[in-house]
Amino acid sequence: MTSHSKKAGLFDLRLIIALLFGVYGVVLTITGAGFTTAEEIQKAAGINVNLWAGLGMLVTAAIFVVWAKARPVVVPSEFADDADGVGEPGH
Repeated sequence: MTSHSKKAGLFDLRLIIALLFGVYGVVLTITGAGFTTAEEIQKAAGINVNLWAGLGMLVTAAIFVVWAKARPVVVPSEFADDADGVGEPGH
């Protein structure tokens, strides 16, 4: 058995959540910036809700990506070596 560990990489749940927040954030930001009418803004007490929610989601996505890169999930070597599902003889 080796003593090295592996990182979770693309299977880190934080990156999947960041992707979802990012996609919805882009859609809402585009909708808020280009397709929201003055009547809709007036109904929302003068706030462009789509734009601000989209920007908030983009910031949240960026925070998740920075968090995942700054503190990656490390898989212990006992599980990283057994990734093929075969296992080691004698266990």
